[in-house]
Amino acid sequence: MDDEDEEDELDEVPGRLQTICPYCGGGGMVADPKLTIVGGSPRTVDNGRSCGHCKTVGHFPGIVPPL
Repeated sequence: MDDEDEEDELDEVPGRLQTICPYCGGGGMVADPKLTIVGGSPRTVDNGRSCGHCKTVGHFPGIVPPL
C-alpha cells in the first residue's frame, strides 16, 4: 500500500452516521458501585450495569441530540 491509498482511506466518510450515547459514553455500561465486605474490610466494588438509554449498544443510528 502506498501513501496515496492511505490518504484515500482517511478521507472516506462512513456510510452511516452514529451518535455516541451521552449516558455511557459509548461503552454500553454505566457505573453501579456497591459496598461489600472483602476479607473483613469494607470495599467498593463496581461491576457496572447495562445502560438503560442505549440498551448496551453504545450508540444511536443517525444524529441524535443529547437530552
